[in-house]
Amino acid sequence: MTAEIRADARLFESLRLKGLALPNRLAVAPMTRISATADGAATATMVGYYERFARGGFGLVITEGVYTDQAYAQGYTGQPGLSDLTQANAWRPVVKAVHAASGRIFAQLMHAGALAQANRFRTDTVGPSAIQPKGMQMRVYAGQGRYRMPCAMTAKEIAEAVAGFARAAKLAYEVARFDGLEIRGANGYLLDQFLTSYANRRTDAWGGGLENRIRLSVEVARAVRDAVGDSVPVGIRISQAKVNDSGHKWAEAVEGATAIFGRLANAGLDYLHITQSEAWRPAFEKDELSLVGHARRMAPSLTIIANGGLHDPARAAQVLSEGADMVALGRGALANPDWPRRVADGRPLQPFDPALLMPLGTIKSCER
Repeated sequence: MTAEIRADARLFESLRLKGLALPNRLAVAPMTRISATADGAATATMVGYYERFARGGFGLVITEGVYTDQAYAQGYTGQPGLSDLTQANAWRPVVKAVHAASGRIFAQLMHAGALAQANRFRTDTVGPSAIQPKGMQMRVYAGQGRYRMPCAMTAKEIAEAVAGFARAAKLAYEVARFDGLEIRGANGYLLDQFLTSYANRRTDAWGGGLENRIRLSVEVARAVRDAVGDSVPVGIRISQAKVNDSGHKWAEAVEGATAIFGRLANAGLDYLHITQSEAWRPAFEKDELSLVGHARRMAPSLTIIANGGLHDPARAAQVLSEGADMVALGRGALANPDWPRRVADGRPLQPFDPALLMPLGTIKSCER
């Protein structure tokens, strides 16, 4: 098996992202781990978990989705936050540990919207429209039954959500000392809900055509940029699939990808983090480009991070050839926190063990 692991030199080339020096093109993708305290503070267990990836050779670590306000943003019991000074200070040991291991770490800012399963600040949920989300709550994150029926957000609540992203970004950079910020616009959470036509039936400036539905993502991107200034790396994670609708495709297909990536390319962002189940596959029927390829076409000056089934080094190298600048690993990193060092040395990779996410997707002792 060792003979089959051949490192592509491009994976280990250095990269500069908005002036931030990264030692290689390998990142850890954001993964929900519900291992914070009840009041949303990062723990010593989380310090060890994130530090291990940096020690294993990943140039960049992106945190799990971190809730941004004390209204409707929280999605899960045990989810960490960046909604106040106490939570921001609790992240500092995590950041310091990653830095001590020669890594860099970005905070991913997330608002769950209508997919909130547990929120210590509220018992109700909100979304773009009063439409019950598809599917069932995720048991791996302590959910049970159907998602609740959300209330349609008012203009004031939308403005407050945008402001929450900005405040969390400022706390992440100025207090916790993260190296950069990622906005979660993917996987069915609030920003993605506004983008999705079946979840967004609004008739105001936040709904209707695609230009209006992508508006919230653009406004959040600009608010985060304004909050942290021009020197801080800021990106957004984008997907078609959702945690509650894994087969979803943008109804506008290629035309939609052109519009979405075109708007995001001019929103003050430095990178796009593109995720799909298998990042190298064509994104739409009768079109040969992957979603990474469409992002590269419409955002030639931005850094592109690809995520999805890229634990095979050959696949990781393939997406670099198709336009990605970096590769982000999720389950491949859980199974191999030292993936970069293993691949560089030609050592075998461990298969993913589903027990790492059972019965709950918490950080297990074997990962520390």
